[in-house]
Amino acid sequence: MSRAAITLGPKIGLAEFVAVARFQAPVSFSAEYCGRVRQSRELVEGWVAEGRPMYGITTGFGAMCTQAISREETARLQRNIVVSHAVSVGDPFTEEEARATLLMVLQNLGQGYSGVRLEILERCRDFLNLGLTPWMPREGSVGYLAPEAHMVMSLTGQGRVYYGGELMDAQEALRRVGLPPLELSSKEGLALVSGTTSATALAALALHDFIKAVRSADVIAALSLEILHGVTPAFDARVMAVRPHEDQAATAENVRRVLAESAVVEAYKNQRLQDALSLRTVPQLHGPVRKAFRDALATIETEINSCCDNPIIWPDKTAPDVLSACNADSSYVGLAMDSAAIAATMLAKMSERRNNRLVDGSLSGYPYFLVKNPGLNSGLMIPQYAQAGLLNDMRILATSACIDNTSTCAMQEDYVAMGYNAAKKARVVAEKLEYILAIELMSVHAAQSFTDAALQRGKGGRALLAEIARLAPSLENDVFLYPLINDLRDLIHSGQLIELVEGEIGPLK
Repeated sequence: MSRAAITLGPKIGLAEFVAVARFQAPVSFSAEYCGRVRQSRELVEGWVAEGRPMYGITTGFGAMCTQAISREETARLQRNIVVSHAVSVGDPFTEEEARATLLMVLQNLGQGYSGVRLEILERCRDFLNLGLTPWMPREGSVGYLAPEAHMVMSLTGQGRVYYGGELMDAQEALRRVGLPPLELSSKEGLALVSGTTSATALAALALHDFIKAVRSADVIAALSLEILHGVTPAFDARVMAVRPHEDQAATAENVRRVLAESAVVEAYKNQRLQDALSLRTVPQLHGPVRKAFRDALATIETEINSCCDNPIIWPDKTAPDVLSACNADSSYVGLAMDSAAIAATMLAKMSERRNNRLVDGSLSGYPYFLVKNPGLNSGLMIPQYAQAGLLNDMRILATSACIDNTSTCAMQEDYVAMGYNAAKKARVVAEKLEYILAIELMSVHAAQSFTDAALQRGKGGRALLAEIARLAPSLENDVFLYPLINDLRDLIHSGQLIELVEGEIGPLK
């Protein structure tokens, strides 16, 4: 992934988002970005001077929105919202999750409808570019507020920050990089903790991994079909044409291209009329999974380039206005990620079934558990157990978060979207999916030693199988498999699996 600088101002896509959050690409602002932020800030400062009633700026928050706040108390109000809202608990965000949240703040507030000072966004940019990572406990959010408040505390020198691999007081971290503590002004505390920033941040990272995983799953399924001596009519373009779902056709095309020039497929093409469903129905399951991820991508990229603040500062020169509404609602993110988690679990359940066929000697025709001396050795018996456990976790996590409702704020917030939890659990689902696919891939590799080595493998799998052979220990007798499972998961997570295949056959669908 390129670390070329990403300029904010124009719209950015998921790839640019992940380049900053995961791969530390530096961030800069366009002149347009700076101009629209300054324009909305001028309006807020003028309205505060006039004493205009504005939610969370010259009034209290939530159920206290009718409580007037004087001009002299507006800055204190913003400080109070931060310290009172920093109540999330538990393990902290990972570095990439915290960076993704900072980037979402820049995207959200940088649209020019929030009324914060440019200095606030420059501080978030400095954190990204200087490698300062806010310490943000991840548990206890209904969609926004609490993790973000911990993040804002780090910007102001009150919280904690990771710097150079060390967790320290934010004030010390700021001192080391030569930044003064940030002072909040009117509107800014509220803007920084509100919106779908953390929910969209987590969703973007999860979705990036889901999309890689489904393309990897096409490849792995093709290799399983090949090593199990499956037949390919189920992937014929004519079959796809009579049920013209584009994602189903894309999966079938990927499988055909991976298996191109396979002497194994050619040798066994007349062995049976059709295969078991876990092999035959790959396009019909992977296809809708791909569509679910594609639909989620459209939603998440829209969120990345939206203003999800409340209130909204409308900077029209002829009719400027401040509008209390609820773009901070996380239902779009929640429904997209709940759907994506369900889709990922469907993908995983088929992978586990294919793997079961590989290790069950009565189904594969190979020695049980793909080991030469079964009985004395367990071979690949227990990795399938691990798949079963991971899949059980995924089924639990596929239960929707966004259908829940627990009212908050003395019934001012009587409906709550819960999109944050949907995005948070999607991150876990993505990781478990990668492990399930890695275990299937390990079985594919192990089965290679039990089939005719003289038969050429499909063009798309050759470099990948060679790389796995380089990583894998001898599997003739029982060995410690944990390192290999992690290495194979890293192939999937990093995108190297896709790169190896595309290096042979060109871009996958």
